[in-house]
Amino acid sequence: MPEGNGRITRRRSVEPAQPVVAPLSIPPQHFYRTAALPCPYIPGQVERKLITELTGQEAMEFYNALSRAGFRRSHHLAYRPACAQCQACVPVRIPVGEFEPSRSLRRIRKSNADLAIRVARPQATFEQFRLFARYQRSRHSDSDMASMSFGDFRAMMEDSPVASRVIELRDPAGTFLGACLVDVLDDGLSAVYSFFDPEQRRRSLGTLLVLALVEAARRHELPYAYLGYWIAQSRKMAYKARFRPLEGLAPTGWRRLALEPAL
Repeated sequence: MPEGNGRITRRRSVEPAQPVVAPLSIPPQHFYRTAALPCPYIPGQVERKLITELTGQEAMEFYNALSRAGFRRSHHLAYRPACAQCQACVPVRIPVGEFEPSRSLRRIRKSNADLAIRVARPQATFEQFRLFARYQRSRHSDSDMASMSFGDFRAMMEDSPVASRVIELRDPAGTFLGACLVDVLDDGLSAVYSFFDPEQRRRSLGTLLVLALVEAARRHELPYAYLGYWIAQSRKMAYKARFRPLEGLAPTGWRRLALEPAL
């Protein structure tokens, strides 16, 4: 065996070999549960989240596994609902290879054929922030995000320990109309946050961003587009049921959701 001087000497007896324990590919992680707060989606309910930090060289591998377990990301944290009395939040994803847009989705895509769709690295700009602030005031004026500063917005867009991209929409004049921050997983693209011009209602820009997400996943030959959580009782989440087929995460794993026929 090697000695301190670097020489190798023989021993008359051989010690029994010790079992080799392979190191964990991902170090043990700590999970925390947040305090109970009023639910922003279902009146009268409270919400709690299970959170963990994404750090180190294994952050991407860890987040890939967490995404398949229904987690989402915010900055350096991965989270999922952990409400004792409610299971309304269902993680959902679109199987890209099976997705076929309905008539209404094809109409939305056709009516927005004049828009330019660009996928780029996330880099916050004041142009984006101005539209983000307008969107928050119009759609979510009572949320904490409505009071975000440009520094907060920049952190949301750029402060990521995993691979991320942003999908942008612009009209023929170059006017910025919307964006979707996206995480790049090993089995799909995951929508982190979307915002768009609230005055362009007839364009259905939120739906168009989801269609762009699906097409980006298809181009990169990724099997899924993750849409976060779908809540049947929430009008804010109702749009996600327009994308068929749609898979939801149940205690037994991902399964096809039985939804009303699409129009």
